[in-house]
Amino acid sequence: MMTNRTLQTLVLAGLLPLSTGGLAQVQTPGRVRAAGDVLQYTWPGVYFEGRFRGTSVGVKLNDSNNDYVVQVDGATVATLVTPGSTTYWVAGLTNAEHTVRLAKRTESPWAAGEFGGVYAASGGAILSRPAARSRQIEFIGDSWTAGYGNMSTTRDCNSNGGITRNSNADSAFGALAAKDLNADYQTIAWSGLGMVRNYGGQNTGTRFTSYYDTDLQALYNSTTWANPGTWKPQVVVVGLGINDFSTALTAGEKWSTIDALAADYRTAYLAFIDKLRTRYGANTYIVLTYPDLSYQTTAFATSIQQIVQTRNGQGDSRVTSLYYDDNALGLDHLGCDWHPSLHDDRIIANTLIGKLNSLPLTW
Repeated sequence: MMTNRTLQTLVLAGLLPLSTGGLAQVQTPGRVRAAGDVLQYTWPGVYFEGRFRGTSVGVKLNDSNNDYVVQVDGATVATLVTPGSTTYWVAGLTNAEHTVRLAKRTESPWAAGEFGGVYAASGGAILSRPAARSRQIEFIGDSWTAGYGNMSTTRDCNSNGGITRNSNADSAFGALAAKDLNADYQTIAWSGLGMVRNYGGQNTGTRFTSYYDTDLQALYNSTTWANPGTWKPQVVVVGLGINDFSTALTAGEKWSTIDALAADYRTAYLAFIDKLRTRYGANTYIVLTYPDLSYQTTAFATSIQQIVQTRNGQGDSRVTSLYYDDNALGLDHLGCDWHPSLHDDRIIANTLIGKLNSLPLTW
């Protein structure tokens, strides 16, 4: 059996030429920007899918900041840790038709990764791109949505690789739910940011909505993402508010009371829903999620409920909410810094699937 290292060495030495391949045969629903012969991206969970025939496949990458998962026929075959500029080869497969999937596990708001396509070694071939799925879900949120520290089994990650090594957006609740529902998805998430207030009152000049429209998040050359016209989610799941309400107000912030913060939060959230309605139309279901923060404040839960009531009262019946009850669901929060663990993400995904199955979706 030819090993990955042997195959890659032969290719780099020019002894085993690449067959046809590249970007043209790859499917992605993610927010990407074409830059010559590569696609650039920053948002967590961006994924690329291709089809090939043969015993090996290569995925071309240039990224020294992020971690990736490589899957063949639905099974994980490798985790790439800050791979740099490389073509990673999966070898020793049966000589048949296969699928290959590359997914970005980690966050990188200030550094874009580059994907250069999929390739087959001599004797194999890259096949036509997989068909896009008819179901589409957009996940909007913070660290919970991004899969922050979810691979960890201890809340203090200083001794087990740190937050980045323990984060996996491809195993966060949104990705799990979408895969179970056979839906394409986007993960538009940024740890620490809120609707009007960031964690601990930090970075007061920006908030999540400052970046929601962008293609490459906080990069100097980021622009408004140009929807190619194919992204029309039937469901948008929004989880913003943990960072707004989970830490106490500090001196110098614009709000002197939680009630004042909550009022601004509701106003901004309603405006954001208006944006989503303009973008995706009246038929898209918008699900506002919120976890248990009752140990600190009920303002979060009350605000979400009031937002839904306001929209419904205005005739928008396709705005609804979903509450994640720690006690009822049995969440352990064993991810880094008390974040959801893989155990929790599975439970949350199942809860979300139940919610979506209860809606009269026609997808």
